[in-house]
Amino acid sequence: MKWQRIPLGPLQTNAYILANTKKECVIFDPGGDGQILTAILRKQGLTPTAILLTHAHFDHIGAIDDCLAQWKIPVYIQEKEKNWLKDSALNGSAYFIPGQEILSKADPDILPIEGEFSVGDFTFDLFYTPGHSPGSVSYHCKELGVVFSGDALFQGSIGRTDLPGGSHEQLLDSIHKKLLTLPEETIVLSGHGPETTIEAEMDSNPFLNGFNLS
Repeated sequence: MKWQRIPLGPLQTNAYILANTKKECVIFDPGGDGQILTAILRKQGLTPTAILLTHAHFDHIGAIDDCLAQWKIPVYIQEKEKNWLKDSALNGSAYFIPGQEILSKADPDILPIEGEFSVGDFTFDLFYTPGHSPGSVSYHCKELGVVFSGDALFQGSIGRTDLPGGSHEQLLDSIHKKLLTLPEETIVLSGHGPETTIEAEMDSNPFLNGFNLS
């Protein structure tokens, strides 16, 4: 398997494509520019089998309907955000881009709370990592040694927590008790910016220093 990062949409949110040798793939967080994304997939001869969302803020969902117009595939999301795709107030687009609200007609499938999660030939360890949003999740692919962390953890930073349902304390708890327990060499594939590693963030992320697990 191999992954690729494709910044898309109004905030250049990182969509990720994870593909296997059979030219099947899953799409993480298709944030916008749907025609660009679908053209890339067709050019590479990839057939998507699912859309996996780390959370449902507007900048992570903008190309869902363009993808579903090309491929009839499931969209997976954590239950606490199952209604966000159709609600611009919940997904934030009503406030950040008024008059250009970003919505999706998809009826999403609900992810398990945590544990092993498989879709087709793709298997992940699913972690519930709220704090940036109430339904944020991260997908750990052991085979490649990567974790798709959404907006929980970035290179040198963490997700904002001033949006509805956000909690700074909860986000730090999620990062320390879930993400930082992964092998230090694990590559962190974030929702924005370049990739990093668990080791690098443990050593130098200023937002994580001095956190008390008790």
